[in-house]
Amino acid sequence: MVFRCIGHGMKAGVIQFVKGAWSTGERTVLERFPDLVTIKAMGEGFTWETQDKQRDIAHAREGWEEAKRMIADPAYKMVMLDELNIVLRYDYLPLSEVLEVLRARPADKHVIVTGRNAKDELIEIADLVTEMELIKHPFRSGVKAQAGVEF
Repeated sequence: MVFRCIGHGMKAGVIQFVKGAWSTGERTVLERFPDLVTIKAMGEGFTWETQDKQRDIAHAREGWEEAKRMIADPAYKMVMLDELNIVLRYDYLPLSEVLEVLRARPADKHVIVTGRNAKDELIEIADLVTEMELIKHPFRSGVKAQAGVEF
């Protein structure tokens, strides 16, 4: 969706809540369009690897503050909150605060929230919900995250 947005010359913002420490393929490509995309990696990697919940919460808060600025900025037509559902799943941010900001967003602002296990309340206020269902994943066979697939 972000590629479609910038393909039409519209500005998009991307906050990566979890993949901060990783060099990701999507970030590498999107950084080639600095006039159309602002992409910010706000975490240190997958939360289950850091083992420091307070630091993860601080990174989530920092990412959320940046997300709120993008959502309020009329220059952005779309804001993607990559893996925000994981942040909400672990209660790193208050769901009520996120819902309040999303409900108050400008009518022409598209906000995308990704990640597994979306909260029912978030699904309720969403305009579009798509669910990817994991059937089989190499990680379950011991294969680590792969460049070009997971990041």
